[in-house]
Amino acid sequence: MFSSGDNNSQHNYSAGLRGRIQWLVETPWFQNTIIVLICINGVTLGLVTSDDIKAWAGGLIPLINQVIIGVFVVEVALRIVAWGPRFFRGPWNLFDFFVVAIALVPDGGAYSVLRALRILRLLRLISQVGRLRIIVESLLRALPGIGWIGVLLLLVYYVFAVMGTELYGESFPEFFGTVGLSMYTLFQVMTLESWSEAIARPVMEQYAGAWFYFVTFILVSAFTVLNLFIGIIVNSMQSLHWEEEEEKRMESEGKAHTEREEMLHQIKEMNAKIDRLERRLSNNGERDGSG
Repeated sequence: MFSSGDNNSQHNYSAGLRGRIQWLVETPWFQNTIIVLICINGVTLGLVTSDDIKAWAGGLIPLINQVIIGVFVVEVALRIVAWGPRFFRGPWNLFDFFVVAIALVPDGGAYSVLRALRILRLLRLISQVGRLRIIVESLLRALPGIGWIGVLLLLVYYVFAVMGTELYGESFPEFFGTVGLSMYTLFQVMTLESWSEAIARPVMEQYAGAWFYFVTFILVSAFTVLNLFIGIIVNSMQSLHWEEEEEKRMESEGKAHTEREEMLHQIKEMNAKIDRLERRLSNNGERDGSG
């Protein structure tokens, strides 16, 4: 699972040149600069889709993109130098490395399909902005629960699809002719998009009790099962937030404990110095008295 510490923001810097590079890549101004460049790059990638803007700007937009890519390459290289093999242990670091590597692939030839993946550079905002990382990590953590809810939703779809095919398949084969068509029709009903006029009312004109079928399906799928998805995701976000708060608390307590230990050590050293000073003054006083 991704964690907020995957960017190596541990602030336990090494000594020498590597330590200075670690400090550099973790400074707020450096990270904020990268975030701004990511946003600018996202805008320019959207602008190049317009022929009019490309004709007006000339070679300015490609030049800006190349400069930004160069900065991204230098940034990733600095992080690799700073953290060494630990860089590749962080999933977010691997994500950044993959996105920047795609930017270096030539546009032409067999690799032209990768041009569409250039916009993935904008997704680097997820790895750079802590709040976005929390949301993505919450979604990933909720995947097991979401998977089981998906199984439940599929079961509900299948049951209602079989019922719809048996009840309305002969009269409305375009909607309920097969189980597959019925499931597709039910998906449109679940999205609440034009389901009443296009599907439900024509069926209800021939089958007066069809309203119960559609209302029951909507209540079970759209208002019950889908809300379970939201509940699991919210619960996952809360759990992740509590874990981060607990880590911060433990870290704060650890720092406080270390500070107390240092203070006690300093107090002991001061007491020892005072004892030595008192003994020295006492010895000097005895020598002066004997003299």
